[in-house]
Amino acid sequence: MAASASSRLLFGDRVPGITDVHGRPAVRSGTGGWRSSLFIIGVEVAERLAYYGASSNLITYLTDYLNQNTATAAKNVNIWSGVASLLPLLGAFVADSYLGRYRTIIISSLIYLLGLILLTLSAAVPSLQPNGCYKTEPRALAKCHGSSTFQVAFFFFSLYLIALGQGGHKPCVQSFGADQFNEDDPTERRGKASFFNWWYMGICGGSLLAVSVVMYVQDNMGWGLGFGIPAVAMAMGLGAFLWGRTSYRLSVPGGSPFIKIVQVIVAAARKRNVPWPQSVKWEEDEEDEEKLLLWSSEVYELRTNRTLPHTKQFSCSFCARLLSLLLARIACSRDSLH
Repeated sequence: MAASASSRLLFGDRVPGITDVHGRPAVRSGTGGWRSSLFIIGVEVAERLAYYGASSNLITYLTDYLNQNTATAAKNVNIWSGVASLLPLLGAFVADSYLGRYRTIIISSLIYLLGLILLTLSAAVPSLQPNGCYKTEPRALAKCHGSSTFQVAFFFFSLYLIALGQGGHKPCVQSFGADQFNEDDPTERRGKASFFNWWYMGICGGSLLAVSVVMYVQDNMGWGLGFGIPAVAMAMGLGAFLWGRTSYRLSVPGGSPFIKIVQVIVAAARKRNVPWPQSVKWEEDEEDEEKLLLWSSEVYELRTNRTLPHTKQFSCSFCARLLSLLLARIACSRDSLH
């Protein structure tokens, strides 16, 4: 009797559809909530400090040490920022389709940290350090050869590694933090709302430290130390994130929504010339049995999957969707499908 009660208690303590890092069903009392969210907020603070610490003062570094004019430096920074802004789409696709958020965060953080370490080396190691001509006397300026091609390539390679790591890190961490709270539990639902408040406070705090303390160090104490601080911060954030790994709740990757969107677009495009099924008459006043069944199935999907109902304006997509409505008995005629 006691064993049965213990089993029911354990089963009721599990979070449906969620596992821990070992692949076992997640137990509510031992995973998730604030015990895991604090580590996630910590790694986000470190990541924001690292990102803005490496990027906020880039134009100064490119003009003073890589000897680029202001227009070229601004162009290179804009290109890098654009790539960094687009890469989260790739990171989200990989996380949703293959790796999951937890593994994507770890792998992208390692890439991120590698890029920061290489960036620090490019500014601290003499053989990799660019030979800036901005401090050269005007009489000797013509003899200043500036940076070598290898030094410039090494610097930008490390910079784009940071962008790649940021691309996997950014779309996953916030969602992973939300996964730690179960919407069905009233207490955790309130904790989730509070989590986002502290989350954005952490983002602002990390960014503020980057544009104040780190930029001051870069301008007055050297770029090696100025790039090294973000690297150390990222290493500490990753260490804290791994420290809390046993308390995390993991969602199983459910596939990328982009694939489903593309499938719908392709199916609609292939059937764009398919005649409208004669069995569906939108202008008909009476609702026959088949039309009522189709309406019922659409309402069911709208309530469960939050999909939009079909309309007569998009007949090609409607014909494509008819094939997958299992509850509906209305279908395109055999001739219209070929």
